[in-house]
Amino acid sequence: MDDLNSTRRRPGRPRAGDAGPTRDVILRVATDLFARNGFDAVSLRAVADAAGVDVATVHHHAGGKLVLYQSCFALVFEAERRALEPVIAAAAEPGGDLLAALHRVVDAFVDFLEERPETTGLWLRRWLEPQRHAGIDEQFSTPLYDQVERVLAAADRAGVLHEPQPHLAVRSLIWAVHAHAVTGLHGEIPADSRFALRAFVHRWLERMYGP
Repeated sequence: MDDLNSTRRRPGRPRAGDAGPTRDVILRVATDLFARNGFDAVSLRAVADAAGVDVATVHHHAGGKLVLYQSCFALVFEAERRALEPVIAAAAEPGGDLLAALHRVVDAFVDFLEERPETTGLWLRRWLEPQRHAGIDEQFSTPLYDQVERVLAAADRAGVLHEPQPHLAVRSLIWAVHAHAVTGLHGEIPADSRFALRAFVHRWLERMYGP
């Protein structure tokens, strides 16, 4: 018999100490579902079933479907920020080998998307409906893209390289790498595809900004 003085756990409430791991699991499975199926096709019930919890638990941790969707973008953005910000900062340092630093930025971006293809799935489905979910781009992609654009713009002003359209240059390369990474949503990216994409982006950098 239960101790009459004990507190029963209500449905949808995590056990003591479970809050962090439970939320992490919910975010991971929700990110995968949204990446594969889009916002409208994913229900909180589907997220709960995939996470092995009840819908009330998903509500407790996510606060609703839209908040959960935004949290998934926040999750992948934080991982992308950790992967890219150090190499972007190195590229922004004056006096260094800028072209070599840009190669490292591109490598870090390709590495990240090959390891986290759900990032590509989320963004491709988001971009198919540009009028919906306003503000997601500004929060979870633009800050990093702007950092690279500023590096290119500053280098152009200093005469280190010639890039009159840094916004277009950055976006074009991003689209190319996302198109490559989408294969990872459906299984392992073939080794020859990995090699070909890396060869392309490095060749592109050399032809655009090399001597």
